[in-house]
Amino acid sequence: MNSYSVADATKPYTEYDMIRDNTELPELPNFRSQLLYAFLNKRTDLVDKSELYAIVVSLAQMGLDTHDLVSETNDRKEKKEARSRQLRVLAGDYFSSHFYQLLAQAGQVEMTKHLASAICEVNKLKMNLYVRMRQWKMTAEEYVQASVSIKMQLYLTFSRVLEGLKPNSWHDMLQGYTRCEVLLDELRRLDRENEVRSGWAFWHLLQVGTKEEKKLLRHGETDPGKLRTLLHKYNVRATLLQMLEYQFKLLSDKIRQFDSDKLVSELIRIGDPFARALTATRALEEV
Repeated sequence: MNSYSVADATKPYTEYDMIRDNTELPELPNFRSQLLYAFLNKRTDLVDKSELYAIVVSLAQMGLDTHDLVSETNDRKEKKEARSRQLRVLAGDYFSSHFYQLLAQAGQVEMTKHLASAICEVNKLKMNLYVRMRQWKMTAEEYVQASVSIKMQLYLTFSRVLEGLKPNSWHDMLQGYTRCEVLLDELRRLDRENEVRSGWAFWHLLQVGTKEEKKLLRHGETDPGKLRTLLHKYNVRATLLQMLEYQFKLLSDKIRQFDSDKLVSELIRIGDPFARALTATRALEEV
């Protein structure tokens, strides 16, 4: 498989015209899936399963991520919006059905059980996160940690088949890449003002803001202009950028500790979008 093969191999199961034309879907979990493929492919006894496992975990994750996009209520009555909401529900089920089908066809009964169990754990972690958010019992760092744990969960299923590698190497790499992924997502979220309240920036502002600012944030009384002012006042973008830079440096240092030049090269390539994003963001900051 070439460098983009996990995404390419998954497309036949996700590129359904009716879904793509009528609703927005989440991105494929490329960082984690490509990372999984790289580690599985390093084991001679797992090479023949590496593509299958990378595809099915991508589909399972897509199913979960698609359901996350379904709005909590269906207040908007427009025909197009209602259709989009319904299709997201169906699309999530559609992706999940392919994950079960592919594993069943391959006779992977045990892996099916393990992934199904991991999906249950993901839902538990999400519920815990939502409860803490509703109770206002959340710091910005706890939000990041919870987001990383949720994104890692399906991929931790493969720890048992990768346990023969360098101790904790799979877990450490998965955690490092996923934390970078979460931080990069949060940087991009800043450009989508309607999503800021559901991300790291919101919880950060609740920690550093004045008493009056915190009150406005809690009651949803910050219009887009006021929100932009707060983001600028507390250097939110610069803070996130520093966090990503620090995490990416830690990750890069760990990558160089592997003995296999081929694996090191592949891991660096997988993390290249982080490096490009940091360079591009820094360039914009300097303009």
